[in-house]
Amino acid sequence: MGKVGRVLVVALLSVMGVSGRAGADPEPPLWAGSWEAAPSGTEPAVPGAAYRNVVHLSVGGGEVRVRVSNRLGGAPLRLGAVTVALRQGSGPAAVPGSMRAATFAGVGTAVVPVGRDLVSDPVPLAVKAGADLLVSVETPGDSGPATYHRVALQTSYLADDGTGRADDEDGGAYTRTTGHWYYVTGVDVRAVTRGTVVAFGDSLTDGNGTSMDANHRWPDRLADRLRSFRVGVLNAGISGNRLLLNSTGGPAALNRLDADGLDRSGVRTLVLLEGINDIKGTPEVTDPADLVRAYRTIVARAHERGIRVVGATLTPYEGYSAYTAAREAVRRRVNALIRTGHVFDAYVDFDAVVRDPQQPGRIRPAYDPGDHLHFNDAGTRALADAVQLADLF
Repeated sequence: MGKVGRVLVVALLSVMGVSGRAGADPEPPLWAGSWEAAPSGTEPAVPGAAYRNVVHLSVGGGEVRVRVSNRLGGAPLRLGAVTVALRQGSGPAAVPGSMRAATFAGVGTAVVPVGRDLVSDPVPLAVKAGADLLVSVETPGDSGPATYHRVALQTSYLADDGTGRADDEDGGAYTRTTGHWYYVTGVDVRAVTRGTVVAFGDSLTDGNGTSMDANHRWPDRLADRLRSFRVGVLNAGISGNRLLLNSTGGPAALNRLDADGLDRSGVRTLVLLEGINDIKGTPEVTDPADLVRAYRTIVARAHERGIRVVGATLTPYEGYSAYTAAREAVRRRVNALIRTGHVFDAYVDFDAVVRDPQQPGRIRPAYDPGDHLHFNDAGTRALADAVQLADLF
């Protein structure tokens, strides 16, 4: 690391309250977000099943608590059991001795009201940063549509006959696989951390275009960079999400901001990459000022909570089916306003990082998975590397 790099790291540590003195650790253990999946819709439930969700933690701690959601459901959600365990290997099996039952107000069963989330009691389980956690949810009856996150890019597991299977260590009953996350929308850890960063956005944040089961979404890459600073990173991306309107990509960003962003544990900073679906969708936004007003609303609401907002410029998509020259002009004008209009506390110029220098309306070929809109593993690394850590705090 060069002199400039060392100076920046020391400055960041100072801002985050880390003195650098041997043995110095003045902060008490606090709750911080370690993983998130924002609810994006519903799917028919499997009564009597147990869902074993595989989630990848960004920061570790000595206790965990899980958030179970019925936010988009149509009937009260009955929970027969919820368990957490460390994952063994690459399948549904748990590390022996790590299985723990989660309780809610001291009870192992619970009912989650329609439109609500329920957070478990603290569960004593030591977890490391970057660990995979198994969160199993047994649903004994027909509680109506299951709230889920559609594009998980992570293999999870289902036991059709799930009665009494939530605490199985061997995973043998979990014979079906799924690419969705069901019911579980967050994991917090209690530890000495420096807080949480929420990446808020659409499919570009959700990870479309990256490798399955690899944790290569750009928020995952950012979490890798922040690991030594003990900062949690939450991915609040939803594929198809829009800034202004509800859509097949779930509630609009303005409508889900509190639940998926500001209300999460230990949040200090929101990184916002949202708006391209408003420009290219139906109905389309043709006035850049509409998006900028929404950005300013998000910033104002975040500031009321003492949360900093870093905005990202909108990335190219020429070659994608919904591209038009008129929409491209809107995207460029929005980016100009982000760069010069003091909309956010800071901004990260994702557009400049990923655009093809020879064709600025297009993504660099090395970052393009083939659809000319999303990013492959190399592209998400470039996005994460573009974030200035000092801007986060």
